[in-house]
Amino acid sequence: MRPEMLKARRLTWLLYFHYSRNMEMTQAVDALAALAQQTRLKIYRLLVEAGPQGLPAGRIGEQLGLAPATLSFHLSHLARAGLAKSRQDGRFVIYSADFLNMDALVGYLTENCCGGRACAPASKSSRKERKAA
Repeated sequence: MRPEMLKARRLTWLLYFHYSRNMEMTQAVDALAALAQQTRLKIYRLLVEAGPQGLPAGRIGEQLGLAPATLSFHLSHLARAGLAKSRQDGRFVIYSADFLNMDALVGYLTENCCGGRACAPASKSSRKERKAA
């Protein structure tokens, strides 16, 4: 990545995080509010599934049956919340999930979960592995 891109990425990152790498509560609320709408949640899940390479806006609209104006509204809302980002690729605008911010949101939600102990019940396969050991 070019140095100016890294600097811009770092500035974006700093807008969403404390020095302690925890997401601010207001940013977490904004991100969760953005996902609390059915169309935006569908778009976001599609972007996560597409991975870092993302999808052109037109393909997102086609797959979800959304009009361009509606799609643009929802994509800009996700971008403002720090959950999606865009890049120009020729005449196409490619959108992708912002995985750095997604990871930070999940980390914020699960920080200090269960007092530092494992919360999820052990799966059957992991119980069998422990018994075999």
